[in-house]
Amino acid sequence: MKIEEQYRPNVAMIIVSHEYPQKKNIFIAQRNDLGDIWQFPQGGIDEGEEVLDALFREMEEEIGTAAAEIVAEYPEWISYDFPAKIAKSMKPYKGQTQRYFLVKLDKDAKIDLETHHPEFSSYKFVDVDEVLDITAHFKKPVYENVINYFKDEGLL
Repeated sequence: MKIEEQYRPNVAMIIVSHEYPQKKNIFIAQRNDLGDIWQFPQGGIDEGEEVLDALFREMEEEIGTAAAEIVAEYPEWISYDFPAKIAKSMKPYKGQTQRYFLVKLDKDAKIDLETHHPEFSSYKFVDVDEVLDITAHFKKPVYENVINYFKDEGLL
């Protein structure tokens, strides 16, 4: 198996409300399977699926809406390794390689976590500087890189 095949292709999104750019609070959701772990919506890219199609499909599957527009894209794939406990259930993958997008919800977007396969129990919009305090330790370096990139670009 090639090294890049050990990482599951994935899309991830930093979601801002329709009030962006006046308000730059970020959507974060609490996982329903990992206690007090909060994260950005994300999900696998199916074989043969285009990245943007996966982005809007995952958004719909995880937060019940795809009513949004892309503000910006992180310019490269960024990867992280799963902790050992999670890696066991994700074989043959040892981590994920992700495309990140900054996404603005439409004014009429309705967030609904009661999806077909619910992954989150609650959500909130938080200040960008609060995000790293409540997210999973193994995702923090990626979150920090992506957030800092969008900050440097004047977007967050």
